[in-house]
Amino acid sequence: MLEQFAPAEAVALAAYAEQHGFRGVMADDHFQPWVPQQGNAGFVWNVLTAVAERTTGDIGPGVTAPTYRWHPAIVAQASATLASMYPGRHWLGIGSGEALNEHIVGAYWPEPAERINRMFEAIEVISKLFAASIAGRDVKHSGPHFTLESTRLWTMPRVAPEILVATSGPLTARRAGRVADGLITVAAPLERIAGLFDRFALGARDAGKDPATMPRVLQLHLSWAPTDEEAMRNALVEWPNGGMRFPKSDIRSPFEFEQVARMVRPEDFEGRMVISSDPDVHRRSIQQYADLGFDRIYLHNVGRNQREWIEVFGRDVLPFVRR
Repeated sequence: MLEQFAPAEAVALAAYAEQHGFRGVMADDHFQPWVPQQGNAGFVWNVLTAVAERTTGDIGPGVTAPTYRWHPAIVAQASATLASMYPGRHWLGIGSGEALNEHIVGAYWPEPAERINRMFEAIEVISKLFAASIAGRDVKHSGPHFTLESTRLWTMPRVAPEILVATSGPLTARRAGRVADGLITVAAPLERIAGLFDRFALGARDAGKDPATMPRVLQLHLSWAPTDEEAMRNALVEWPNGGMRFPKSDIRSPFEFEQVARMVRPEDFEGRMVISSDPDVHRRSIQQYADLGFDRIYLHNVGRNQREWIEVFGRDVLPFVRR
């Protein structure tokens, strides 16, 4: 989470994690932190490049919104360049965005349905650019939200990066199955995620694709510390947004989030995030998602105690999670 760590520290932690058994890095694309306490918001594409130089695993933004701050052509160019530099390692995670990051360019912030429609049109533009550029030809686009004059990506790998769509609702999941290469979601009740998988698979089959070959990716927030009390304190201080039981996409300022965060209580995290000093409690939580069928699970410990957490999980958790 680039909101919590300066870029150089985030890169060093990614390298340290790989040394302790982690095999990939997801980095978020924020212009602002959730709350001022977090203190950072580095530029994701710079950080991913530096991470790639220091590690050997997969890398991707989880997620970027090619809809307001970014025109989808620019996201396509950034992604194609990273994939060209580090073949076979980069995937492109895409979401519909949040006002916290996207409103800063002064554009109108629409209702969820329009944001989702913009996201899927952006995916269409990016997919067109990837396919045409691999084929060595120009492409153009004219749609309700985006225009692309005849062009191509002049730096393009032989194989396009996988496009993974962030989704938490059944309708979006089916559309993602039709147009994307895989899905990203966050922790939720298992039956809800199973329903997302079903809808995603249905959309994939609509498009003549085999859902069994399409990656399913989880972003899992957690809080581990040597004591339960410290783990809870980390959650309340460093990641109060994890306990906010309401949609957060329309809040525009870290200082507004800070005001809301004052109302978050320990019980608000129940059922939303595992907070424990016991590595085995976390292992069981991770295992249930692996058993459900996720191909990759990216772990985010919400505290600042990253090196200690990396060491403990590398020794006591990762070796015992089975797929």
